[in-house]
Amino acid sequence: MVNLETRYMGLKLKNPIIIASSGLTKSIGKIEASQESGAGALVVKSLFEEILEEDDKKSKPKTITHTEAYDYMQAELHKQYGPQEYCDLIAEAKKRVEIPVIASVNCVSHKWWPKFARQVASAGADALELNVFPMVTDARHDGASVDELYLHILKSVKKEIDIPVAMKISMYISSITGLAAKLARNGLNGLVMFNRFVEPEIDIDEVNLKPTFPITSNDDIKHVLRWIALLSGRVKIDYSATTGIHSSESIIKLLLAGASTVQLASVLYRHGFKKVNTFLDEISEWMDKHDFQSVEDFKGKLNYAKVKNPDIYLRSQFMERLRHVE
Repeated sequence: MVNLETRYMGLKLKNPIIIASSGLTKSIGKIEASQESGAGALVVKSLFEEILEEDDKKSKPKTITHTEAYDYMQAELHKQYGPQEYCDLIAEAKKRVEIPVIASVNCVSHKWWPKFARQVASAGADALELNVFPMVTDARHDGASVDELYLHILKSVKKEIDIPVAMKISMYISSITGLAAKLARNGLNGLVMFNRFVEPEIDIDEVNLKPTFPITSNDDIKHVLRWIALLSGRVKIDYSATTGIHSSESIIKLLLAGASTVQLASVLYRHGFKKVNTFLDEISEWMDKHDFQSVEDFKGKLNYAKVKNPDIYLRSQFMERLRHVE
């Protein structure tokens, strides 16, 4: 009997599958369904800064700078849960489920992160995922200033809480390796790669702007796989892969690349929670076939530091392929 247990940010999970922050984890009923699916953990749907600001009553909601927040705000703030309701949800979830419950917050301004971190930790969250995606539109800000924002957020949160902290980052960063190393040195427990947001779309019939959030495809894991493979052999931190995971094959690939866990959303929207058990059965069958007794036996086996031909992950392989095409 193979052992699917893994550790993520110091938390013991019965398997590497996490239900990602989404509408799939926004209520007690769905949180219970997440556990019943067989998942190893779940991330509660993010609470956005705009809600925190509204609740604080010190200022009115400002101009929306999150792409994802555009659609969120369109749904009307008062219909979404606020900070107290969110904390109540976490507290109730901890009574109802045994798997780790990870809180999530999505902010722009650094002032909100510490306050909310204290609240969710007090509510009983097992860990906190910081969904960070600064939309830098000011030409005076360079890549270094963006790195400093990430670091400032991490340091301010770590001062306030003792629970593990993960950071969900964008793929649009000038030096992902450099940022990951800085975050690891400053106490980050987990790195989630990568976040996705509502993107703007132009309706040429209505001559209007609208948000869109397409379901991911299998090909979307390639960018994630490359970066987890490159980082997991160099920067000692736990990695969680998300985006484009639609099969057990994809999960196995990402674990081989060095991920400790994977986070699912799109595939569950399409096929329901039943897919989790299907994936777990298929991963177990693959492990039996290859004589792996535990996830630790093969996790990171094909990352950049361990694979025999690491150049495949780099530009040189691209150039070789290009020559064959030409």
